[in-house]
Amino acid sequence: MNLLTVYWDVDPVIFSLGKIQIRYYSLFFIIAFTIGYYIFKYFFKREQVPLTLLDPLLYTLIIGTLVGARLGHCLFYQPDYYLANPIEILYVWEGGLASHGGAIALLLAMWWFTHHYGKKHQFSFLWIMDRLGITVALAGFFIRMGNLMNSEIYGNETTMPWGFVFLRNGELVPKHPTQLYEALSYLALFILLLFLYRKRLPRLKEGTLFGIFLLVLFAARFFIEYIKEPQVPFEESMALNMGQILSIPFIFAGAVILLYSIMKGKPALREVQQEKKPDKEPPLSSTRGTY
Repeated sequence: MNLLTVYWDVDPVIFSLGKIQIRYYSLFFIIAFTIGYYIFKYFFKREQVPLTLLDPLLYTLIIGTLVGARLGHCLFYQPDYYLANPIEILYVWEGGLASHGGAIALLLAMWWFTHHYGKKHQFSFLWIMDRLGITVALAGFFIRMGNLMNSEIYGNETTMPWGFVFLRNGELVPKHPTQLYEALSYLALFILLLFLYRKRLPRLKEGTLFGIFLLVLFAARFFIEYIKEPQVPFEESMALNMGQILSIPFIFAGAVILLYSIMKGKPALREVQQEKKPDKEPPLSSTRGTY
């Protein structure tokens, strides 16, 4: 066995308080949302969006992510079991979240958020998704690091020097640390998108960042799935596993959005329409309706 092989035996629980367990996965989830909150605060300040929208945005994202990811796992990977035991869909503490379900729910949540706040504050669905893709790429990095700490969602046996032996699962041979492969891919995507936002935004079109996000993230997921162990038994006989099948529509959507944004997209930088003020102060007797 290679001298660089990593024997992975990390306890996923950081510490316990009675029956309450504080896990790395939960901690990384909280860190992802916290950093995302402050990144959006930077976006809003730069483009003069009221900071009062940050809290409703955060609540919408948390609810959409958790509900969508849980339903995605239950319906995409174990539908027979959960449809027969629907109350267990609520047992989120037992684990089971699917990123594709979270992605679908986020799209719906951001459509609602844009419908509710966008017209008043002059932003569109693609505008918010361009910026959300940046934070979601970073969140993907933290979530996959949480999977690594849980010793879950890893790959097939490997002879590569960086293989991990996941001792807590009784593994005896090195496996591909696909959690790290995905985490580093998402981190690189986050860096790229943030660079484009900070340095190239005035030259970009609306939807370009979102298109790149969908295309790159789900393409990376699609190809890494080839070296993952099946997550559920029915995947063993499939040419493409469930993760790959669910990634294809997102890859296609990313390519279409990117092409549309380049050819017909509006400027990516939000233009604030300032209210026109009169040249002279109206007399005090004027009605307030003139403002």
